[in-house]
Amino acid sequence: MTGIVAQNVGRTSGLIKAAAGGGGTWTLIKTLTASADSTLDFVDGASDVILDSTYPIYRFSFINTHPSSTSRPDFTFNGSDDDSSHSYDVTKTTTFFNVYHMESDASGFDYASTEDLAQGTGFQPLSTLQGDGNDNSGCGEMWLFNPSSTTFVKHFISRFSSVGEDGSGNHFAQDEYAAGYFNATADITAIQFKFASGDIDSGKIKLYGLGDS
Repeated sequence: MTGIVAQNVGRTSGLIKAAAGGGGTWTLIKTLTASADSTLDFVDGASDVILDSTYPIYRFSFINTHPSSTSRPDFTFNGSDDDSSHSYDVTKTTTFFNVYHMESDASGFDYASTEDLAQGTGFQPLSTLQGDGNDNSGCGEMWLFNPSSTTFVKHFISRFSSVGEDGSGNHFAQDEYAAGYFNATADITAIQFKFASGDIDSGKIKLYGLGDS
C-alpha cells in the first residue's frame, strides 16, 4: 500500500501517489552473520546474492561489527571486477574523514590522509581503531551506485559509528565518513569485508537493492 488513495491531480497537498509495481523501495537481498569469520563476501550469483543491473543502487548495512583482534583494527572493504577468481584488487581513489569525542571530553575532527587511497588497489577502511571490548562494536552503512555499469566508474559513500580505542584503554565515540570510486569500467561483481587484522568476531551485514520508480 502507498498510503495515498488517489492520484494527486488538481490538488495542492503535495502528496503524490507512488508508481505502480513497487519501484523506489529497498529490497533485502542477503544477510550474512559473522561468527569468527575472516571475511564476509557478497558475490553476484552465489548464495542468492544479487549485485548486477537488477538495481541501480545497493546498500550494505553493518550491525554491531566486532573484531577479534586486540590491535584496534580497521574495518575495510574491497571489490572484484572478475567473474570467477574474485581477486579483490580493483583500483580506487577515495577520501576519509572522522570526528571523535573521548570519554575524557577531548574531541577532534580529522581528514585522515593515511586512510584514503590514490589509485590504490588495497582495502579501503570504513571504520578505524575499533575496540575489541565485549561491549564495543560498530554500526554503519555503505552505498554502492550502479556497480554493473561498463561505461562509468563506480561510486560509493559510507558512514560508520563505532567505539574506538586509543591503545591505552581510553575509549571514544567516532563518526567516520568514506567516499570514492572504483576506477574501472568493468562491472563490480563482488564485495568483500574484513578487519585489517584478526577475524570478524560477530556482527551482521545486510545487502539491500533500491529499485527504480
